[in-house]
Amino acid sequence: MNRLFRLGPVLRARKAQEDAARGAVIQSRQEIRDAQALVKRRQLDLAGADAPTEGTARAMVASMVARQSLAASLSGAHQMVDDAEERTREKVAELADAAKRHRAVEMLSERHAEAVRRHDLTVDQNNIDEIAVTTKARNTARGVDTAEERGNTLRTGAGSVADRLSAAGRAAAEREGIARETANTVAAQRPQIDLADARQAIDAVRDRLSLVAKRPAEAAELDDEGNSDEDHGSR
Repeated sequence: MNRLFRLGPVLRARKAQEDAARGAVIQSRQEIRDAQALVKRRQLDLAGADAPTEGTARAMVASMVARQSLAASLSGAHQMVDDAEERTREKVAELADAAKRHRAVEMLSERHAEAVRRHDLTVDQNNIDEIAVTTKARNTARGVDTAEERGNTLRTGAGSVADRLSAAGRAAAEREGIARETANTVAAQRPQIDLADARQAIDAVRDRLSLVAKRPAEAAELDDEGNSDEDHGSR
């Protein structure tokens, strides 16, 4: 089974698109706040520019023109707020669409991860079953008797993973106990060696070897004495 998700690059691209759309929404909402702040400033400016009640006609006309300009600026600020809100709605729709597309690929990734996890569990289960069957066959070949419950577990593969591991541990402990008992039995059947008797035997062998070594030396001395007597006789 391929453990690598083939749509990984697509998933990363969809995630980047969603992040970009979210950033655009945040920026458009900031534009709305800026436009609303501009509206407040224009309203304050218009409220502060009261129409003059006295003065020349030219001054009054100039004041009226200024108020009209402020009113136009205020209307433009309101239009900016409306435009910013419209752009924000569009950005939110784009963000929702990007999130849906990202979620679709993300669900495929989650399904792939779940399939990999199930595959790994199946492989582990098969390995445990194989170990259990192999252990039972080995014990049967060695003539090792096991408990009926553990035998049923190893034979049928029933029980949880923990139960099978526990059964395998008990089997190993039983094999170790049987091996220890066999070693103790063999050690008990070995003949006991008396170290004192062995020491006496070694001393006896050494004495015989020393006697054998002395005999050629004595014979050589006798030959030397005979040769010396012959020399004296000839003289």
